[in-house]
Amino acid sequence: MARPNHCFCKNIRFQPNITYFKPQGVPMRNLETVVLTIEELEAYRLRHLEKLDQEEGGKRLKTSTSTYQRILYGAYAKIGEALIEGKAIKIIRHD
Repeated sequence: MARPNHCFCKNIRFQPNITYFKPQGVPMRNLETVVLTIEELEAYRLRHLEKLDQEEGGKRLKTSTSTYQRILYGAYAKIGEALIEGKAIKIIRHD
């Protein structure tokens, strides 16, 4: 049985004003898009801008350290894919 996706939206303290990034000079119609969730962006922000370790990041996101690490690794994979393969990044918020 598939595990349901849990939204950590209430624990996210950062809401980006810009939610789309793309390689310069390439029309959107020629680009594939990678979808980055707001949870993945928040985990990335906590780790790299606030310099929190796995335990503190998990506390801030109000989740276990293993779940926090899974979310962070998901962000790494998606950001890496977009940078290496020249894809756009779309950040989605949950309603």
